[in-house]
This record gives sequence, C-alpha cells and structure tokens, in this order.
Amino acid sequence: MASVGATPGRTPQGPRPREASASFPSPAPVPDPREAEEEEEEEPAEIHLCVLWNSGYLGIAYYDTSDSTIYFMPDAPDHESLKLLQRVLDEIDPQSVVTSAKQDENMTRFLGKLASQEHREPKRPEIILLPSVDFGLEISKQRLLSGNYSFIPDSMTATEKILFLSSIIPFDCLLTVRALGGLLKFMGRRRIGVELEDYNVSIPILGFKKFALTHLVSIDQDTYSVLQIFKSEPHPSVYKVASGLKEGLSLFGILNRCRCKWGEKLLRLWFTRPTQDLEELNSRLDVIQFFLLPQNLDMAQMLHRLLGHIKNVPLILKRMKLSHTKVSDWQVLYKTVYSALGLRDACRSLPQSIQLFRDIAQEFSDDLHHIASLIGKVVDFEGSLAENRFTVLPNIDPEIDEKKRRLTGLPSFLTEVARKELENLDPRIPSCSVIYIPLVRAGGLASFFVFPACLPWWRPVTLRLRVWTSCSSQRRSFTIVVLEPRSWMHCWGTCTATSGVRRSEWLERSGQHGDQETLLMYQLQCQVLARAAVLTRVLDLASRLDVLLALASAARDYGYSRPRYSPQLLGVRIQNGSFVPAEEAEIGAVDAIFTRIHSCESISLGLSTFMIDLNQQVAKAVNNATERSLVLIDEFGKGTNTVDGLALLAAVIRHWLALGPTCPHIFVATNFLSLIQLQLLPQGPLVQYLTMETCEDGNDLVFFYQVCEGVANASHASHTAAQAGLPEKLIARGKEVSDLICSGEPIKPVKELLKEKQMENCQMLVDKFLKLDLEDPSLDLDIFMSQEVLPAAATIL
Repeated sequence: MASVGATPGRTPQGPRPREASASFPSPAPVPDPREAEEEEEEEPAEIHLCVLWNSGYLGIAYYDTSDSTIYFMPDAPDHESLKLLQRVLDEIDPQSVVTSAKQDENMTRFLGKLASQEHREPKRPEIILLPSVDFGLEISKQRLLSGNYSFIPDSMTATEKILFLSSIIPFDCLLTVRALGGLLKFMGRRRIGVELEDYNVSIPILGFKKFALTHLVSIDQDTYSVLQIFKSEPHPSVYKVASGLKEGLSLFGILNRCRCKWGEKLLRLWFTRPTQDLEELNSRLDVIQFFLLPQNLDMAQMLHRLLGHIKNVPLILKRMKLSHTKVSDWQVLYKTVYSALGLRDACRSLPQSIQLFRDIAQEFSDDLHHIASLIGKVVDFEGSLAENRFTVLPNIDPEIDEKKRRLTGLPSFLTEVARKELENLDPRIPSCSVIYIPLVRAGGLASFFVFPACLPWWRPVTLRLRVWTSCSSQRRSFTIVVLEPRSWMHCWGTCTATSGVRRSEWLERSGQHGDQETLLMYQLQCQVLARAAVLTRVLDLASRLDVLLALASAARDYGYSRPRYSPQLLGVRIQNGSFVPAEEAEIGAVDAIFTRIHSCESISLGLSTFMIDLNQQVAKAVNNATERSLVLIDEFGKGTNTVDGLALLAAVIRHWLALGPTCPHIFVATNFLSLIQLQLLPQGPLVQYLTMETCEDGNDLVFFYQVCEGVANASHASHTAAQAGLPEKLIARGKEVSDLICSGEPIKPVKELLKEKQMENCQMLVDKFLKLDLEDPSLDLDIFMSQEVLPAAATIL
C-alpha cells in the first residue's frame, strides 16, 4: 500500500471552484500607466444560477462569465427552509436565479422573500421562471450531449463524447442534470456573453466543474456506498417487506441512537453534508465530551427520555393552517411543549459556557409555557377521544356548559314527546316503535314510527314528512317514496314538534354547542400559530441535542476518543463532529473524498468494468481533486491486461506527484508488486510505502492487523486459496507456476496429467482402428492414415 500526500506541516488552502481558473503561480508585473489606459476595460463578471428543489433535495448549476465555465453541485439534501440554497446565494451572489414555474410552497415562499430583499447589494437577483417542460430529464440530457463545447475535440465520435461527458457530469444526479438542462435553455434564450454576435455563434463554454461550498465536504454516492456510511437492506419482517427498507450495518446505523425522528434526519444530514468548519466541529465535541463524564450520565438519560416526546411539530402546524387538526395532534403538541419545557429547565442547570445549553435555556421562552397552559386548561382530552372531536373542559364557557347540561336531559325529553305522539295515533295500531333522527345541519329532529307489517289496512303509499328546523319558523317538507312496500316494514313519519312550545324546547335543548367549541379551537389554533417560530426553533435545537446525545452514547459504549482537529492535517473520518475509534487522534479537514474501491457494474450501462472504473471514479478524482482532497484507490487496473493496468496506475500516481505541493492526499492499495520492483514511481518525501504486518507459522499465515512501513514481499494468494477451501493439488500447482514465472523459467505441464491425456488419446486411436471395416470397397487407407492416425499419434508422442 502506497500513501501519497502533500508535504507535512503545510497549511493547505483549497481555492474556490470559481477562483481556480483565475489563480496564477506568481504575481503579474505592474503595467505602465500609459499601457493601462490603452487596455480595454474588463467586463464585470456575471453569474446565472439555475436551481431545482424536489423531495428535500437541491439540484444547482450556474454559469460564470468570468471564466466561461459551468459549475454544478450534485444533488444535496436541504431543509424545508432551504438553508443550503441561501448559503449558495450568499457565496456566489448570482445576477439571476432560474427555476421552474412549477414549484412547491417552500420554494415559492423562499423566492418571494429573495425578491423582496431590498438590502441586498448591489441589487436583488432577477427571478426567472421557465416552463417545467424545459427541465425535463430526457431533454436536459439531450441538451448536454448535443452541446458544442470547445474543450471536446471534433474528432470524437458521438459515443466517445458521451463517455467523456459522463466522466465529468454526474448523470445519476437527476436534479443536477435537469438544472444543467434548464441553465443551457436559459443561456440559449438570453445569448449570455454573445448578445451582439450572430445567431450562429455559440455561447462559450470552456468546461464543466464541480462546485462545493466553502465549509462543506464533497462526497459522491459511490463513496457513501463503498465506505458503508449508509447501507439499506430489506426489512426482515414479512409485514414490512413491501413498505420499504431498513438501515443495515453502516456507520450511520451504528451511531444512530436518536429518540426523535427529527434527530435522526439531522444526523443523516450531517453525514450527507460534512462540514470543514473547525469551530462547529469543536462545539459538537464539547457537548459529547460533557455527556461522557460519569457524573453527567443521569442527566443524559433524563434528556434522552424527554427527547422521545418531541414529535413532528411542523406537520401539526401545517394541519392547523389548513384547519385539519386531529384530536391526537393536540395531545402530541401538548406533550412536545411540556417536554421542551423540561429540556429548558434541565439545560439551565448545565454549564452555560457550552453554546447549545445556552441557546436552549434562552430560546425556549415563556411562550412555550403559555401554549402548554392554554392547551391543558382548554382541551378535554378524554372527552375528545370519546367523541372523536374537539371538546373543551368545563368552566371554560358558561354557555357551552349550560347547553351540555341540557343535552344530557334530552333522552327523557324525547321519551315524553314519544308518549304524546302515540296518543294521536290510530287506535287500530296495536304497537309501534319510534325512531328519532337528528338533523344536525338543519338543526332539527325527525321521528319515524315503525309498525308491524301484518296490518290488514296498510297499502303502498307515497308519504310526506314534515320536519321542524331551527333555520326557519315554518315546517319543511320532503317526500319519501316506498318502492317495495311488501318487503319493507310499514313506515309513517310525522314532526316531533307538534306545538310551538315543544319545538322551542327542543331547539333550546339541542343547541349546537359543537359550533362554539369549534370556535374556541380556532382561537386556540391562532394562539399556537402566532408562536410557531418558537416551536420551530425548539425542534431545531432539540434535534441537535438528540444527535449529540446519540453520538455520546455510541462513544461511551465503543470507547471512542475525542479527536483534535488541525488545519495542517488531513481528516479521514467523515467530519460530522463525532468521536473516533482510536486511543488518540489528530486530524484535519478535507474538502472532498474520492474513491475507487467498488465497481458499480450494470448491464444497462453498456460499459466494461474497467471502463466504469476509469470513467466514473478515477477520472472524477483526477479532474476534481485538490490539495485538500482525499483519494482512496483499491486494486485499480485489475480489470484489463496486467501490463496496461500497471502502466495506467503508475501514470495516474505520477500525474498527482508532479503537482508537488498541490498534490492531494492519496491512499493506494494494490497487488501490483511490480510497481515497486520495477521502480515505476519516483522516490521522494511525498511517497511512503506501508504494508500489513504478517508472520508465517509453518504452512499457516498469521495476520497481526497492524500497519507498518515497508512493502509486501508476496501476495499470499496460496494461503488465501487454502482458506477458501480449494484442493491442495490445485494450490500446489498454482504456487509452482507462480515461482516459475517469477524466476523466468518455462512452464512445464504436470507429468501425471500428461500421462492421463496420452492414455485417453491411445484409447481413442484404438477405437478408430477397431471400427475400421477393411472389406469396405470405398475405404481409402491413405486418407485414414493422414487424417486420423497421424494427428492422433502427434498428440500421443
């Protein structure tokens, strides 16, 4: 294993992508003032940004006229408040922002705020909305592949051009591809940079480059897969096989001990967007170190229990805005707010020197207590669950309490009404049943009398039912048509309120107190929504505390140690601010991680394994790695001819070594021992050779799992084959052939195998002679001897 890196002790300063083309090795001489006057003034640079937001991910691409280069950022997760997009805008300061006219509420709200920012200097960006069809995936790919780019030779065929562009542009990032296609469409309409030229003059595009924010680490999906940062696998439960995947054995799965869903989402976000900000990393480590102290274990467990009651507050607030609040939402919000108050009280007793504790103690204001007090004093949780609707506690509104009291006496009142109605029935009716149907929306009550079907005088009729309502002082009538009277019970309807007194008493008893409770619920919702900002901040800080408690729990169980971050050193671990599995560690920040470890093969790609390694992995590292990048290469070159693979591996490493101080940090693991034996790499301080320490105990190979300086003397393939269960005869023959190749001697066939082959050939020749019919007149012995006997004899001898 060879380690190649920058000179120790140097502070790497990676340039921003848009500054890379404008950097020079030495300062230019100061021109003469007269020459400066004659020089043409340089046009101010313009940046045009295209952005798409979908399902929590951002796709960003922009064109910089100063270097005529298109920059893109692979699909990146972002919060609903679009904080990542705001950071991009602050860093590049675009002149225009292009997006699709079909956007969700979050993007629409963000663009509205962006257009109304009067304080932006020098001016607000222009918001340009294009039809959503301009951002189609297939049409965007066609624009990218059919573009006229000066950096692509004209001699390239269409297939070669596709392969070349796929090594630069991540076509697996669908939002980024769509954003690039929309940007090219906008540039073609505006004629950016060639406004005064003829229409046949194309817009200058000198390259495509990957863009990363200053304090974020760039990592592609292949790297996440091969390093097992995330790993999804089917759920083992038969009831959840079709519902989705679960997290398998991965770094995220090991560290994820969050109690609330928003904490889990934040931890995933920290992994997908690692930061280089050393101040932020050290602030996270301070909280973890505090909870690792033995005296703070009880406090950590108590906070963990409280965090289990922090639920999805944004969803509840959204339902409140739409007036779709459920009874369970009030319970969840009540528990969340009271748990937040518990977190605030606990953090006020903790050291205020830690920023997170200070933020929770200050920003969890008394508005939370006000919300919890209102909900606890107004909402009747037991009654709401029993009636499946919002109900209020007693002594909140006297009018509601009085109507509820009268409503409880309604059964006895209806019984009295039924008795009086029965007095007016035909005496020939022996018995009947009275059914009352409340007309909730009409504010009245209808009654039906059900008779036995055996009455001799009954005949099919069309009945008219009159019902009193609270909406009018008159009776309302509607017709009931009995379609199949023989199969129905005899029905007859009448109005329950036969007198004005009874009607008014019914309306008074059945007063709609539910409407007044709904009005109280609306007022309570307004009180909560007025303090929505506090609840959102509670969720942000609580999820941050949840993540850090989870990392502290994992560090305590696995014996992790706190690393020391230094700008002069390289950080190998994903920089999310967690402790590391080492007794002592001093690491630094990186701006990107590139890997060539696993080949993502697919029949649909139509590419060989070696082409995939080159095109999608090594080419990305060669084209985008900076002096602060980390490159991990394992067994590159094994997918082609041995000599060609060895030559390409050596050429790639020598290319990086030629960069000198700007060489990225590279770890190469290879079985090409000829790379060292043939001295294909230059000697110098940038190259260091490491190997794994082993020891041979007779025929066994013992691994010490320790890295030491030096190079491997052998690949130990025979020992590995023996552990895999191959027959000893095959292993011995393989070792013999390997020794002959190393010594340059000719490889001879195995004598036992040769004798067996000779016996088979002799038997075949004997069989041919026995089958020969000498009396056959058509037999030609000369032909038989030349075509059958002589070739077989050659193989025997």
